[in-house]
Amino acid sequence: MDTATVGTATVGTGAVRPVVTGLGVIAPSGLEVEQYWASTLRGELRIAPISQFDPDPDRYDATLAGEVAGFEPEEHVDKRYIIQTDRWTWFGMAASRLALADAAYDPADHDPYATAVVFGSGSGGNDFGQRELQRLWTRGRAAVSVHQSIAWFYAATTGQTSIRHGLKGPSGVVISDGAGGLDSLAQARRVIRRGTSTVLAGGAESGLTPYGLTCHLSSGRVSTAATAADGYKPFDVRANGYLPGEGGATLVVEDPAAAAARGAPRVYGEIAGYAATHDAADHARPAPDGRWLATAMRRALADASVVPGEVDVVFADGAGSPDLDVQEAAAIRAVFGDRAVPVTAPQGFVGRMCAGGSALSVAAALLSIRDGVIPAVGNLDTPDPGYGLDLVRATRRTPVRVALVNARGYGGFNSSLVVRAVDPA
Repeated sequence: MDTATVGTATVGTGAVRPVVTGLGVIAPSGLEVEQYWASTLRGELRIAPISQFDPDPDRYDATLAGEVAGFEPEEHVDKRYIIQTDRWTWFGMAASRLALADAAYDPADHDPYATAVVFGSGSGGNDFGQRELQRLWTRGRAAVSVHQSIAWFYAATTGQTSIRHGLKGPSGVVISDGAGGLDSLAQARRVIRRGTSTVLAGGAESGLTPYGLTCHLSSGRVSTAATAADGYKPFDVRANGYLPGEGGATLVVEDPAAAAARGAPRVYGEIAGYAATHDAADHARPAPDGRWLATAMRRALADASVVPGEVDVVFADGAGSPDLDVQEAAAIRAVFGDRAVPVTAPQGFVGRMCAGGSALSVAAALLSIRDGVIPAVGNLDTPDPGYGLDLVRATRRTPVRVALVNARGYGGFNSSLVVRAVDPA
């Protein structure tokens, strides 16, 4: 059997474990990886009143969110794309540019068919669509931009990123709400195993518009807290729902042999295992227990040839609703038994970002491996003792080689991904 090697990771090419060689982050806590990571390790709460529009409290039950501040699209995106696209696509394109730079990977130096794009998406171009629909209502159809037909579309970021960099590999978009960031990385792994050497994967979101916030509120799971400290609080005794956020992450995922051949400057880790399940219970409500999330976790570990005792940290979905947190806690205990595996959910600092949030969780997991540190659960004051978890209360210094990342999507999606350190040669 043919084999591929990066450091000590050698597997048959039929079961290649792709490596992550570049990270790009756009988040409320920073406009690049190190800003985001430093803010996260400091435990900075980046939830604030929504400023992109005025959510009158008499009309909107929630008025807080994790907004990306200081983002000037002209500094990250060519003007022609700014005109054609929405804020969520600007974030995705900016994160992709940062990830490519971090990986020292210039697609122009490679066969255009050697690079693909697969992003997760949960909501599409809310801002662009809101503006154009208002024009339709007030000024008629002649006032609607021709770009409306593509800017709102779930695949817009994938398509525009491909066009910007001339990428002609097999590309696509996966739609599974909050699980989409993990699912995009799983699809990237499939694409690489079928022969494409490099994939941009992950996701970014921006849904802080009147329409977008209304969609969030329709779930009945958004916190109505008046202050950030009282809002999104995963696994806390005062958990009362989530607060939305915007942003996300792009990861450069490569065939390990290709990464070694081009002399990739760093390898953050390998995508060692993945699995997904579906509750198949109700279109809006999860199953009454967390068995299908536990199944996804077990299958992801088996796919990675990892036993629970080898996992150094779980990056939880951390929904912030008591019933969902109870389910996830039960699933973690079912998988790990009496072992107190460290559990974190740093998204409590920045809000839930649909597909962008799970992509950001994977980036955080890889940074934990790189630096030997686990960030705290965001905005956690008093852990609910009934969960029976080792919830990380403050930044914890400890070696991390294997991390399990959970993500769930509205309607019953459950995904788990295992990332693992790769030793240098």
